[in-house]
Amino acid sequence: MFTTTGSRGMYKAPLSKSLLLVPTALTVLLTLLLPQYQSLFEYNLQAVKEEYQIWRLLSGRIICLDLKDTFCSGLLIYNFRIFERRFGSRKFASFLLGTWTLGAAVDILLAEALHFLFEMQVEMLPAGLLSPVFALFVPFFCSIPRVPVTQLLGQISVTNKSLVYIVGLQLLTSSSFMWVIALSGLVSGVLYHCNVLWVQRLLQVPAWLGRVGALLLEPLLEGSEPTQEAPVGMGATLDVQRQQRMDLLDQQLLLSQLAQVRRNAQQPQAGLLNWGWLFPTLRQRGRNATPAVAVAQARRPGPSPPPENSPVAEEQVARLMEMGFSRVDAQEALRASNNDINMATNFLLQH
Repeated sequence: MFTTTGSRGMYKAPLSKSLLLVPTALTVLLTLLLPQYQSLFEYNLQAVKEEYQIWRLLSGRIICLDLKDTFCSGLLIYNFRIFERRFGSRKFASFLLGTWTLGAAVDILLAEALHFLFEMQVEMLPAGLLSPVFALFVPFFCSIPRVPVTQLLGQISVTNKSLVYIVGLQLLTSSSFMWVIALSGLVSGVLYHCNVLWVQRLLQVPAWLGRVGALLLEPLLEGSEPTQEAPVGMGATLDVQRQQRMDLLDQQLLLSQLAQVRRNAQQPQAGLLNWGWLFPTLRQRGRNATPAVAVAQARRPGPSPPPENSPVAEEQVARLMEMGFSRVDAQEALRASNNDINMATNFLLQH
């Protein structure tokens, strides 16, 4: 599944879901059924500057006219939905509105700079909601922790964020002037993320519009809450399938442990069963352990569970707090995941 953090699906992300459905449907409509109207949605900077067709800054920056661009931007929006879950739909919409507005001004400035410095004439740019998509790489780079997953050839490190950057690179190379849109999006993302000249206050969605959008979008597009059970992996070999099943069991046990820690913090009770003692024995299993051996290891009496005030890495706590989580929640998630920041982030995004 194309996701780096958080649970699957579009739970608590109605705006992201609408950005996936509506522009994609309009792109298919213009490409297959109404190609004669595509010229109205071209992002023609020459027409904006010479013929004063200002309306093209609106129509040319909403609908993609290339199916490949639509597919890649849709994958990125699906992955970036974690920001809507974390900040709320209104703040997420404000970021998109702010970077989309700033991107229009930066596009014109970049085109003029290229013409002045290199005598390069930029008449047509790729159409669609691309500038805010590239702008979302700024909070993605700054706030999502980089967790190594594996290595290629013993030298190239593959992280939980690598696939997102690869899709962004694919979108960047889809057309000759896409790099102008990408640079414009990154610049506007930095300006908005750093709140330069108070743009976050000037370019934000009004509260009344946020309430209206919540009333209209949430009943229609709100996704169902993900269940605690994850789908069973379908590896190529029996060993891979067994390893996937054990990894899923690890995750379920960690979720149970985190829920138990929170219940103990809210309402301490004596004699509550703590499943945390199962986790260390599962983590010490071999890579190719059979299900029978794994079950025997899980049933073997393990060490006593760690206390609730067990030490956590302050550096990991600080990184989670920078992502917007409270210190108490960050500490609980890190204790439950044995200081695994990637798993702790998944816990916090799912609860």
